[in-house]
Amino acid sequence: MMLDILMIEDEPNIAEAVRFILMREGWRISLHADGAGGIEAIRAQRPRLVILDLMLPNRSGEEILADLRAEDDLGLAATPVLMLTARGQTGPAAEQADAVLSKPFANDDLCALVRRMLGQGGDGG
Repeated sequence: MMLDILMIEDEPNIAEAVRFILMREGWRISLHADGAGGIEAIRAQRPRLVILDLMLPNRSGEEILADLRAEDDLGLAATPVLMLTARGQTGPAAEQADAVLSKPFANDDLCALVRRMLGQGGDGG
């Protein structure tokens, strides 16, 4: 079974809410709470989309994104990334990400963005 989305988010409430929202739409999602194993999780699971928090413990989302874009495997390096930021956070990571979503965000905005990034029309599955 192919994984649709891998999310790296250290705030449990946000991670669980996003997982619930996206699973309800029919996507398969895996959660990781720590930046330290982020790039390894991406390599191992090869998701269609990565949702990545900018501020993570042990390794920032910016570092994980830079590692991903530098991968020798061009298919993996091109994995779409949706960067989650607190309001007002910007920087180089936002420029490397395929999309940026500021927290807090509306559920409908999240789903519409994920649909677009996964190349899907009106439904999640």
